[in-house]
Amino acid sequence: MQMRIGGTETASLDEAWIEIKNPSTGELVDRVPAGTAEDMARAVDAAGIAFDTWKKKTLRERGMILFRAAEKVREQHKDLARLLTMEQGKPLRESIDEVRGYANILEFYGGISAHQSGETIRLGSAGDCLVVREPLGVCGAIIPWNMPVIIMGWKVGPALLAGNTLVLKPASSTPLTNLNLAKILDEAGLPPGVLNVVTGTGEQAGEALVRHPDVRKISFTGSCATGMRVKELTSHHLKDVTLELGGSDPMIVLNDAHIDHAVEGALRGRFYNAGQTCTAVKRLYVQEGVADIFIQKLKERVSALNVGNGLGPKIDMGPLNSSGQREIISQAVENTRNNQDGKIIEGGCALKGKAYESGYFYRPTLVTDVTPKSPLITEEIFGPVLPVMSVPNLEAAIREANNTRFGLGASVWTTNLHSAKKVFDEVHAGIIWVNRHLTLPPEVPFGGTGGSGIGRENGQDSLDQYSQTKSLFLNW
Repeated sequence: MQMRIGGTETASLDEAWIEIKNPSTGELVDRVPAGTAEDMARAVDAAGIAFDTWKKKTLRERGMILFRAAEKVREQHKDLARLLTMEQGKPLRESIDEVRGYANILEFYGGISAHQSGETIRLGSAGDCLVVREPLGVCGAIIPWNMPVIIMGWKVGPALLAGNTLVLKPASSTPLTNLNLAKILDEAGLPPGVLNVVTGTGEQAGEALVRHPDVRKISFTGSCATGMRVKELTSHHLKDVTLELGGSDPMIVLNDAHIDHAVEGALRGRFYNAGQTCTAVKRLYVQEGVADIFIQKLKERVSALNVGNGLGPKIDMGPLNSSGQREIISQAVENTRNNQDGKIIEGGCALKGKAYESGYFYRPTLVTDVTPKSPLITEEIFGPVLPVMSVPNLEAAIREANNTRFGLGASVWTTNLHSAKKVFDEVHAGIIWVNRHLTLPPEVPFGGTGGSGIGRENGQDSLDQYSQTKSLFLNW
């Protein structure tokens, strides 16, 4: 499969290729060009040429293209979801949800296109001021492998509606569905060069995009270390930047919670997408009065999860995306076992057997009695491992929840509104859920504090961050 630059499929100027393999079987799915700095420069040039025309389109015209693309995505959602499962590994059911979620995002931004307006400030004898929003210009987006379709929507929807052109660098292991979605946007009427997709590694293609002096904004989703590198490089040209760098989301379960509902919330919140989700439940704090029964019920549900090839029937969890990712998870659990930082009560090893020998499978894992200094608590564990801790009261739960450099999301499970409000007021996070976790509709701003990044995806907030104000002062 080729890159898309200037509205057409094109190969890299180099002859190098990246192989895309199915995480469940190790089989070759396709290959894409390993884009270079020269390829990225071509894409930025194409985006720059397209910007002059695209910015003159009305918001309604741009919104209608997003609507048409969403309709085409819904028509093809089964094929797109199957391709996503083949390159990423998640169960087909989750891939279908993700593709539909992408369509929801395009529809949301298409829908609000008719409601954007400027502002008039009446200044009395000094005159009036008209304030409008203008696009930034050529923007860059770098997306990860864990939720490549949804995160593409978060960046493409607001960037294009605001009137920018965009150069997108997919993850090197999951570019195929992104390329197909870009083609659908072209078919929906997006002019050539408005959206360009350059495949390749972060070290080559990604860094070239961030460094390019003609790119006005970078939106990056990925690791903290890479995010810091992006921030450093963008400072040289004073680029706008949005960074979503993951988190270590706490889930708090209080004595008055509906236990069965909370157990199901923890199950989905941690093991959805094999735990490879930025806002997954990564630390679980259960109040002492219900801790024993909660852990027992959760252990039973975790042990019953059906792990296998995401294209198979009735699969609850697929493989990790790569052998390297599985090695990181295996090492973290092994260190916990060796250092006696916690008690592994379920899972704790790679899956064995003929059905698993070619894939990157790992057993869903529960760990109790975890020490506060364990890496399972202090670091973001991006996989199917859930540490569960007992706490005496809400105050202790909040204190532990805030004992982290991250601040992306958090949830509290309770029937007491005062407890819910206390968590909302005191837990450091960009989003707080009550009696649910993970839900992120396109209307709701999403982003973190502290080590989880800066800026917001989704909603009107994201649209505003892809534009800038311009004021016209009228002295009558």
